[in-house]
Amino acid sequence: METIHVPISELGVGKVISEDIFANTQYPIIFKDTMISYVHLQVFHAFNIFNVPVYKSENDTRVEKNEIDVEVTIEEIPTFRKVYNHSVEQFKKEFKNWEAGAKVDIAKARTIILPLVEMVLEDRTIIFDLNEYSNPKDYLYHHCVATGLIASVIAQKLGYDRGTTIQVAIGGLLADCGMAKVHPRIRDKKTPLTEQEYDEIYKHPTYSHNMVKDLTILKETMKEAIFQHHERLNGSGYPKSEKIANISIFAQIIAVADVFHAMTCERVYRSKQSSFKVIEMINESEFGKFDIKVVRALIDIVADLPIGTIVELSNLERGEVMFVNKFAPTRPLIKLIHSGEIFDLGKNRSFYISRIITNL
Repeated sequence: METIHVPISELGVGKVISEDIFANTQYPIIFKDTMISYVHLQVFHAFNIFNVPVYKSENDTRVEKNEIDVEVTIEEIPTFRKVYNHSVEQFKKEFKNWEAGAKVDIAKARTIILPLVEMVLEDRTIIFDLNEYSNPKDYLYHHCVATGLIASVIAQKLGYDRGTTIQVAIGGLLADCGMAKVHPRIRDKKTPLTEQEYDEIYKHPTYSHNMVKDLTILKETMKEAIFQHHERLNGSGYPKSEKIANISIFAQIIAVADVFHAMTCERVYRSKQSSFKVIEMINESEFGKFDIKVVRALIDIVADLPIGTIVELSNLERGEVMFVNKFAPTRPLIKLIHSGEIFDLGKNRSFYISRIITNL
């Protein structure tokens, strides 16, 4: 079939890509014969791709602009949440396919996560709201997408290049793909698990690794990270109880992202918690399990509060950030809006920031 190059401003959903599309990448970001969806349009926008090769159809005709008056409707740029919700739905479909025995399609995984990665790397504060989008019923699908996004932000903060950051995002997205091989009766159980059921859950990193080990586009370091993302530096993790010298930094990045999202989300058996409280718990009560550089990167991301930021405290008081102690960035001095009192969270440890107020 004949190929034509169409500006993305004129590109419609349903067209079929006629050539592999690269974007300064070793592998295609979208493969030949892919049918264009709404998410692909976001990928083109994210990578500054202005013209796309597609197969010409009988309905493709060129009309000079001055031949006919047309009313041009400019589609509103979708919000992050719309793109995110669409990606979660796409991931859910892939997960169901894995349950039925399908292999992991790395091209689809990239398409699901890439538009979101571009958005969160431009605005890291987006990760503060990921727990608000999740729900107990579809938690697992939200968790996989969110883990990939949080991991990408941590990788960026640690100074990794864009290609590696995207690989980390894909690794985070696929880290729990092996849960598709765990029986839903165990995976979705709402009561405490038995020892035998826990043993099955503990196998999911192995299942995940088996599902991704033959993917040529995914780097070996990321396959290793997927296998190790539940290992802990003190040897308390699984599946092999590895210790510090044998656990990769990318496994640690995915691990911290995984724990952070899990602890901030509402689950069937647990209510959601503040991002600020969670990173304190990871830094303090979980000390020794995670690479301190990775934890510090997450703290810097979450607790990067400019002077004047309005926050809500755990006692529902609202206040303005007046001073941030670099040694305890999650516990700044707050000027309470109602009373004008200066409240030092460093001295009042029973209180914490519950959320950042973006709209007054």
